[in-house]
Amino acid sequence: MMTNTGNDQSNIETPDMTTNAPPRAGWKEWIGLAVLGLPTLLLSLDFTMLHLALPHLAADLNPSSTQQLWILDIYGFMIAGFLVTMGPLSDRLGRRRLLMIGASAFGAISLLAAFSISAEMLIVTRALLGIAGATLMPSTIALISNMFKDPKQRTMAISLWMVCFAAGGVLGPVVGGVLLNFFWWGSVFLLGVPVMVLLLLTAPLLLPEYRNPQAGRLDLISVALSLGAILPVIYGVKEIARNGWQVSPVFTVVAGAAIGWIFMRRQNRLGDPLVDLELFKNRTFSGALGMLLLGMITISGFVLLFAQYLQLVEGLASFQASLWMIPYAVGSFIGIMVAPITTRWIPPSYVISIGLVIASAGFMMITQVDVTSGLTIPVIGSVLLTIGIGPMQVLTMDIII
Repeated sequence: MMTNTGNDQSNIETPDMTTNAPPRAGWKEWIGLAVLGLPTLLLSLDFTMLHLALPHLAADLNPSSTQQLWILDIYGFMIAGFLVTMGPLSDRLGRRRLLMIGASAFGAISLLAAFSISAEMLIVTRALLGIAGATLMPSTIALISNMFKDPKQRTMAISLWMVCFAAGGVLGPVVGGVLLNFFWWGSVFLLGVPVMVLLLLTAPLLLPEYRNPQAGRLDLISVALSLGAILPVIYGVKEIARNGWQVSPVFTVVAGAAIGWIFMRRQNRLGDPLVDLELFKNRTFSGALGMLLLGMITISGFVLLFAQYLQLVEGLASFQASLWMIPYAVGSFIGIMVAPITTRWIPPSYVISIGLVIASAGFMMITQVDVTSGLTIPVIGSVLLTIGIGPMQVLTMDIII
């Protein structure tokens, strides 16, 4: 209580701005971030690690051309399909708990995948890996938002998380090439076992638990509808891109879109929806999400194309091809880490725009590549592409969170 009513200003109570500032993360949180980087890196590695291993496993398991495509694609399909469900599920079960459940499943299924005895078994295990992987991404990014309350620290933490995710996608062929140079194709899956064991040992010590006390019951009908919408659309779009406009994939996309419309109608009626559609009325959120998805699709497609170019056009062995993808990984690291630093002086929208101009220049170089181009043009183009897309990835993710 203030009792002095005179002119002495020393006793006047003023708000302490420091008490209102969000708490800053300490060493435990930063070490915890390194722990969260492990499943993120591995999750992304498994998207691209098979690009160089496919010829080796094809010689061993003798899959048909259709089965080869499913071996590559089913992992991403299942992650995309279950990602919507795993976010709300982590709020109900606990974010650290779901992360550890997913890590246990991922490690065990990786062991099964490594010793697959048929193409069918490998497809099934890749699908199960996708479901397990879908638990990892929302759990890790949600835990980061709990651990880093300070906006600047959170942006840097997200940048490092994005470095792990982007590095996994880029280094997948590199790691795969190194392993294939010394071991059999199943070794690319065994990498997940020690990583997940390390996560399970350290997570209880370094990661906080968070459960939303207001989370309602998980609507299983919404879960089924989300899968029925996402999986057919993704499959249909990939088939159209691969084989052109045929009746079957077009019908699949239309059917998925129709189920998606039913899903959205149900979310609007539920008191506790699986997805809060009100978020999409925010143009900043919707724009950031759209840009992030576009960037991830662009990078994923290019990594596959680049890996095939190095092997099939340039005639490089798996290990040699992986070495030529290292500059691409370095470019991704530079783009993602420079972004939060430059936003201290330049507005994020300008940083994203400048990055997209650089990425466009990289794409222009890549479009000039032919069978006589050699390695210089595609490598430089790939570096410009990843440097340019990096800022968009990290800054849009920060906006979404």
